Amino acid sequence: MQQQPGYSPIRYMLALAFFWLMAITRGYCDGPQATPSIFAPASTPAHEIYSFSFFVLAITGAIFVSVASLLVYVMIKYRARAGEEESEPPQVYGSVQVELAWTIIPVLIVAVLFLTTARIIFAIQDAPEPKSALNVTVIGHQFWWEFRYPQLGIVTANELHIPVSSKQHPQATYLRLLSADVDHSFWVPQLGGKTDLIPNHPNEMWYQPTATGMYVGQCAQFCGVEHAKMLIRVYVDTPEQFQAWVANQQKAGVEDPKVAAGRHLFETEACMNCHTVRGTAAKGTFGPDLTHLMSRSTIAAGAALNTPEDLHKWIENPANFKDGALMPAMQLSDQQIDDLVAYLTTLH
Repeated sequence: MQQQPGYSPIRYMLALAFFWLMAITRGYCDGPQATPSIFAPASTPAHEIYSFSFFVLAITGAIFVSVASLLVYVMIKYRARAGEEESEPPQVYGSVQVELAWTIIPVLIVAVLFLTTARIIFAIQDAPEPKSALNVTVIGHQFWWEFRYPQLGIVTANELHIPVSSKQHPQATYLRLLSADVDHSFWVPQLGGKTDLIPNHPNEMWYQPTATGMYVGQCAQFCGVEHAKMLIRVYVDTPEQFQAWVANQQKAGVEDPKVAAGRHLFETEACMNCHTVRGTAAKGTFGPDLTHLMSRSTIAAGAALNTPEDLHKWIENPANFKDGALMPAMQLSDQQIDDLVAYLTTLH
């Protein structure tokens, strides 16, 4: 194979390694949601994975340094010198000590890594669920997330709220993972590993966050054309913030006479067939529950900010933000879209 001018395999590999390191340590910084670093754990399972990863890096790093040091030593010590005649170095055959060393040491290293990996996997997957745990059902759709809180009677989308855990008040959140269509994968790097959502095969995972804040994630399994814009936001709240959020989410949709035209349009067009607004005739389940739409920071699973301007663009043509979105363009006039936006922005 003929190389193109200026092509260097070493330079290519170094560039690839550089961009990979930038991606996992600093994340991407464009769009309404950036990809976080996996090296900033904020949950018990994530801390376990983080500590284990550094243990593996320490072992593999020691192997690399040892082999590279021996290689450099041999290259320098036995290099060809000016005036010396080329000759074969002394050959070693049938050394039991050498053969035992290069067999036993790798076997021991693999055994240690295997046993440590198994311990971490079972410690995370088989952790007993406490009675005080918050249960959330996560359903993956093309291309958005549905979150159901069966203990609280709450249904929301794309933005998950969970309480923080502390030594005084330990609080775990257990997620039951389902898929409504194809394979998805739920991954919030700072809170834990990734777990697949497979049709007709429920999976489970749990978080025990140690710090409040907003943590972002991503569907990590290719699930269709807009897989890359199936984003996740997890808000870890203080107990007071979480209770206030729960109280608001349990309310029915707000009735406002000033937006009657928008509500009428919502209930007479196809909107009500796909979406739910509690307290109205809209009972659709194909799309996200919009009862408290304006309590979310983003729309379209994190692809756009939840502002009146972006709502208008989204209703006018979802392809403005997600080219493969399953929501159709409704072919409404600007006035009709303005009426709909006026109604939707009252849903707090």
